[in-house]
Amino acid sequence: MTENAQQQPPAPATDLPTQYAPADVEGALYERWVERGYFEADEKSDKPPYTIVIPPPNVTGSLHLGHAFEHTLIDALTRRKRMQGYETLWQPGMDHAGIATQNVVERELAKEGKSRHDLGREAFVERVWQWKGESGGQISGQMRRLGDGVAWSRERFTMDEGLSQAVQTIFKKLYDDELIYRAERIINWCPRCLTAISDIEVEYQDDDGELVSMKYGDGDDTIVVATTRAETMLGDTAVAVHPEDERYKHLVGKLIKLPLTDRSIPVVADEHVDPEFGTGAVKVTPAHDPNDFEIGQRHDLPAIAVMDEHAVITAHGPFQGLDRLEARSAIVAALRAEGRIVAEKRPYVHSVGHCSRCKTTIEPRLSMQWWVKVGPLAKAAGDAVRDGRVKIHPQEMEKRYFDWVDNLHDWCISRQLWWGHRIPVWYGPNGEVVCVGPDEEPPAGEGWRQDTDVLDTWFSSGLWPFSTLGWPEQTESLAKFYPNSVLVTGYDILFFWVARMMMFGLYAMDGTPPFHTIALHGMVRDQFGKKMSKSFGNAVNPLDWMNEYGSDAVRFTLANGANPGVDVPIGEDWVKASRNFANKIWNATRFALMNGATCEGELPPVEQLSATDRWILSRLNKTVAQVDAYYEDYQFAKLSDALYHFAWDEVFDWYVELSKTTFFAGGEQAKVSGRVLGEVLDVMLRLLHPVVPFVTETLWTTLTGRESIVVAEWPTDSGFRDEAAEAEIENLQQVVTEVRRFRADQGLQPGQKVPARLDLAGTPLAAHEGAIRQLLRLQPEGEGFSATATLPVAGATVALDLSGTIDVVAERKRLAKDLAAAEKEKAQATAKLGNEAFLAKAPDQVVDKIRGRLAKADEDIARITAQLDRLPQA
Repeated sequence: MTENAQQQPPAPATDLPTQYAPADVEGALYERWVERGYFEADEKSDKPPYTIVIPPPNVTGSLHLGHAFEHTLIDALTRRKRMQGYETLWQPGMDHAGIATQNVVERELAKEGKSRHDLGREAFVERVWQWKGESGGQISGQMRRLGDGVAWSRERFTMDEGLSQAVQTIFKKLYDDELIYRAERIINWCPRCLTAISDIEVEYQDDDGELVSMKYGDGDDTIVVATTRAETMLGDTAVAVHPEDERYKHLVGKLIKLPLTDRSIPVVADEHVDPEFGTGAVKVTPAHDPNDFEIGQRHDLPAIAVMDEHAVITAHGPFQGLDRLEARSAIVAALRAEGRIVAEKRPYVHSVGHCSRCKTTIEPRLSMQWWVKVGPLAKAAGDAVRDGRVKIHPQEMEKRYFDWVDNLHDWCISRQLWWGHRIPVWYGPNGEVVCVGPDEEPPAGEGWRQDTDVLDTWFSSGLWPFSTLGWPEQTESLAKFYPNSVLVTGYDILFFWVARMMMFGLYAMDGTPPFHTIALHGMVRDQFGKKMSKSFGNAVNPLDWMNEYGSDAVRFTLANGANPGVDVPIGEDWVKASRNFANKIWNATRFALMNGATCEGELPPVEQLSATDRWILSRLNKTVAQVDAYYEDYQFAKLSDALYHFAWDEVFDWYVELSKTTFFAGGEQAKVSGRVLGEVLDVMLRLLHPVVPFVTETLWTTLTGRESIVVAEWPTDSGFRDEAAEAEIENLQQVVTEVRRFRADQGLQPGQKVPARLDLAGTPLAAHEGAIRQLLRLQPEGEGFSATATLPVAGATVALDLSGTIDVVAERKRLAKDLAAAEKEKAQATAKLGNEAFLAKAPDQVVDKIRGRLAKADEDIARITAQLDRLPQA
């Protein structure tokens, strides 16, 4: 590691290869962990439980950086708790992903020139199961690459028999409690997927559209409305104005002519209308707009659907059979021909909803669907957080949670798909409606048919914390592992998945919430803070990075950026830096093992320890306490940073280097330091393990000779502190750091030796003279020594003889030039800050920038002046 290390006698051999190669280590290690059952959970154990469910990835999915990020955090939590002696269950599984999976299989059929209708429902569903068995779930293998410590024997799928029973059970219970009903309402409709979709499946983006203002009525009864969807005017059944809008009071209650039709529609007064927006009048299309539907309900307006499920116009007339976009242009042209277009704005940029699966523009549509009455369920979900049964972390996210659950609308749970949990309702020949539970026989006989819809995927995933444990059966697993200890998930699905789990968990489990804590994290973004997307060209496949740099490097980078509730930037350079950290751990541990580090026997008594030994043990225990506190607060970035700096800065850069002299000398003190170094490495590797499991497993088992770090005990703070030793080594560090800085300022090469006199008498640093000289490349003063530069620091004095090592005249000239530039910068900044007229007009950020320049100039002047003072006279 250094030239001094090379002077040591030949070191003993170690079993570790000279270089760390993640690809040679990770796969075999993971399979060994799984084979030995380290990740399995025993419901019969008397250990305290610690449970986390995996946010179930889609069966169609593959590992992306968002998964890798979230899984890294969960794995770190569960690995630590396992080491702390908890019966730890990280529950794995996958979601059947109704729309996404059906789309995948339909595309496969299309390649064969077929549609699902050619197969029929039963055969199509069988085909989906076949696809799932052959191609679905590739993410499971990718999770193994990442090192996910999940209980694979408990893996569940939302369409499993047990989970399907749970879905049918809770549907029946909600139905019997009149919390599920069927009604005609406005829903998000995808004309491509031909199904209702949930809010979470709608992606909004700014599109270039058009805003058309048009006249309804004639003469004194004329009123102007504006719309971005002119095609829906065929289904208008009113024009609405605000009750207090004086401009239109004479029209309220009147019928006006609806252009291009043979209908007249009323003008109604409704407080929903904003009189300050546009003309203050809005067209009302109850069958094709959610707000208009509500207005229609309040005023008993008819709802006229003018489009079918393919978004093709069905209204009688010249526009029938046109696609909605074709109809839009045709209708505007027809209105223009009648002189009814008042204004047209193109392009008109506005937010438009798109299907997240196929990117088709969503069409609000009046449709008969199944709904959950969320009022009492949402209240329970809000109360559980308000009364402290569930904690949201970070706490500032609580407001967003309450804003959502306190204002929830009823939830549309039916989907017009074939793949999913079919709604367990049968209709009879005489209008009968029967909801069937899992232990009940469906009605039979002529004329009975089952509802053709399936349930929203979020319905089954909302049961995940307890359905995966065997509910509705009262299993030992359910008794042991429910509720979950913590849910780790992104703030982006706080309102969707989290709220649904809260509602269903409290409802099904007699008021017991599904988890004690909701720990929310942010989204992974690129190094510039931009959302990752294929369309932006900045999307990253984490497997590429894992192949190049190792899984530990990817994991550490993600954890090191994970501040609670905050988005996480990540770039390849940061992954490279984490790879370098893993290599540093490997190389430094290997060097330590070759030079006396051992875990054999008890630690020597304190009186046998050097100040350096006592310092590192004191710092070690403080780091243990600090890391524990950060874990309890879900501060992954801070705990990763603390471990990085302890390992690299304190253990490798200081303790190992300071101990080299001791190791070189040999004897009893070398054995003592070797045992201390072994203890430090043992604890440090265990602290690092939850975040970087592979490299730590290899190093720790080599160091200790024990079975596996996965089942090792988590380190505890022994309480040992030695503030005096910490102060002593801190002074040593100040001396070394200051002299290194001076050497660098004078242009000396790191390995260049300089004669020096160390005046350490009367200070604790006297015992460290050998280490100081070794670290600073300082030779004994020798004959003819001339102190050309003197550095007082930390109560000691270091005198250096720089004659023959630098050109003093040239160095003074260079520093004088730098000093003049700094003084000029200070004068300019001072003048501006002293100009009252400038300060009165300049923006705050400009003034702050100049203040920063002044502070920097002061720092430079002080630094350069000190350098000049230390130089010998020319």
